[in-house]
Amino acid sequence: MYAAAPGRYESMPYRRTGRSGLLLPAVSLGLWHNFGTDRSLDRQRAIVHKAFDLGVTHFDLANNYGPPPGAAETAFGRIYQEDLRAHRDEIVVSTKAGYLMWPGPYGEWGSRKYVLSSLDQSLKRMGLEYVDIFYSHRPDPDTPLEETMSALDAAVRQGKALYAGISNYSPEQTREAARILRELGTPLLVHQPKYSMLDRAPENGLWSELAEAGAGSVVYSPLAQGLLTNRYLDGIPADSRAAGLSPFLNADNITDDTVTQLKALNDIARERGQSLAQMALAWVLRDSAVTSAIAGASSPEQLADSVAATENLEFSAEELQRIDKLLAG
Repeated sequence: MYAAAPGRYESMPYRRTGRSGLLLPAVSLGLWHNFGTDRSLDRQRAIVHKAFDLGVTHFDLANNYGPPPGAAETAFGRIYQEDLRAHRDEIVVSTKAGYLMWPGPYGEWGSRKYVLSSLDQSLKRMGLEYVDIFYSHRPDPDTPLEETMSALDAAVRQGKALYAGISNYSPEQTREAARILRELGTPLLVHQPKYSMLDRAPENGLWSELAEAGAGSVVYSPLAQGLLTNRYLDGIPADSRAAGLSPFLNADNITDDTVTQLKALNDIARERGQSLAQMALAWVLRDSAVTSAIAGASSPEQLADSVAATENLEFSAEELQRIDKLLAG
């Protein structure tokens, strides 16, 4: 029987999400491709246990995470029911709706029918009465934004979610979504964008829009799909994601120039007493615009290594200048 570590809140920093009352851990656990049916439930359980023992109170999911879609929620639901139920008020569970989940015209995007039906399915898979954060996973070019935001508002008013969020929205879409939600009476809590040393798009307008809206950010892919780790410092390992058929990272992304850049970044990380992955996590957390960074993990040890990044989140002006110069080159 799982017994949570008594000192789990002693070292994890918690950050306020925008102007809300919700605090999130600096590092959140993403239950993505490592929580499919192709992975051991015992290994998944060990990762979730390690996360909670380290003060990682935020578990980030989506309806389509797996594989197959829905599998991550099912796995988390089983672990929750068997091990974490007594700690429900100590954890934040988030899920999303937006990508393809079932055939036909109502199985994806942003219609009210799809969004609310998907949430009901997610709650059933996890065995929860509510999620803490419910996201629109991507903007729908064909559905009025008012309809999608009204579905998020309805989820909150129905007690099936406590907060509303959006993901992968442009700065302009974020501004409009925040306005609609504010007028509906359910403020935008958080945006989940992709952000890393190698993808700095949110700096071009999104951070300022979130500050104006009083919303936080929970960033995903802070390690650039594993590129910002020590795995690719000497090329492409045969068992790596880039060597396989992943649509998110492939051999074309890893050029000689990229490897040279990674090695130089790794030198800076080593000077800081960190791994490249730890420095990459610390770098995205350097700015108050970022509330939390989502870390994936294939083992409890990997997760512990990611959480250890919070032990050194400060950068000198010289370090930031060196990093900026490398990234610009």
